[in-house]
Amino acid sequence: MSTPMNSKVILEAQGIVKVLGTPPNEVKVLKGIDLQLHTGELTLLMGPSGSGKTTLLSILGCILSPTQGKLEVAGFQTHDMNTEELANLRRKHVGFVFQSYNLVPTLTAVENVMLALDLRDLKGPDAYDQAAEALEAVGLGHRINAMPSKMSGGEKQRVSIARALAGSPSVILADEPTAALDAKNGMAVMELLAKVAQDTRRAVLAVTHDHRTLQYADRIITIDDGRIAGSERPKLSGKEVQVPAH
Repeated sequence: MSTPMNSKVILEAQGIVKVLGTPPNEVKVLKGIDLQLHTGELTLLMGPSGSGKTTLLSILGCILSPTQGKLEVAGFQTHDMNTEELANLRRKHVGFVFQSYNLVPTLTAVENVMLALDLRDLKGPDAYDQAAEALEAVGLGHRINAMPSKMSGGEKQRVSIARALAGSPSVILADEPTAALDAKNGMAVMELLAKVAQDTRRAVLAVTHDHRTLQYADRIITIDDGRIAGSERPKLSGKEVQVPAH
């Protein structure tokens, strides 16, 4: 399958298997996943509920370890890493965007973004400047001192994206980023994720059920029953993508 020019593989999963539970009640959630994420691309991960999307996202983000298989993130092989090494890799190279925003309600927008930088040992004026720059990049430069209680859902999700972006990660992983938003704000957030991927040359992977977001994708991967069921590049092929029913 063809890939865009000037992009490179920044994350690669090979033969990922994940078994949850213990015998005799164990369940094989992922059944041999092979996947690559490329710089400068927005990839959508779609599929029915219970197909393994969230488990796969957690493995790609170094939150869960696979039962079998190999994962490489930004040139680092993860299979021999201990818990501390995985945490360091996650802090430096992976940014997360959550469905429920996960903002601290007592902190301003810029202070919420600075929290992520604090985890990367960046503090003080430098952290403030970098956080403000990230908020400017997502269109919230005028709202850096706003409290979450005074923000719309769309603004909160933009703060979440700024927080993911601020630490200059190699990969941004978004779990249902439009699920809590109305149609207008949901499309604006997905358009922003596509812009972040293109403008910053980061790989962005978003789990979504929302078929309206397909127009923003460089690539659409479908997963069903723990296996990759399809992978399409609609902007290159011009074909309509068929996604398994929920």
